[in-house]
Amino acid sequence: MSTDKTVVSNFDTWKKFLGDRVLQAERMGMSEETINKLAYEIGDFLDEKVDPANHSNRALKELWDVGDADERRTIACLMVKLAKQNA
Repeated sequence: MSTDKTVVSNFDTWKKFLGDRVLQAERMGMSEETINKLAYEIGDFLDEKVDPANHSNRALKELWDVGDADERRTIACLMVKLAKQNA
């Protein structure tokens, strides 16, 4: 999956992008649990590799950084729900 830098620099674009991917995964038969696990892995990847380019992404990164594994899973699940609303 290639991701244009502008996708992660604009929060509304990111939510739409993620929402489209969540719906695509559901159509392919992925379970909600699998999608949430993938969202968690993506969150870890973004935390390590992407410098947040806006205030919304910076706030999410700061929450991710202070959270333990369970709290990060909750953040990932909430991002999936938010993304689905914006698809």
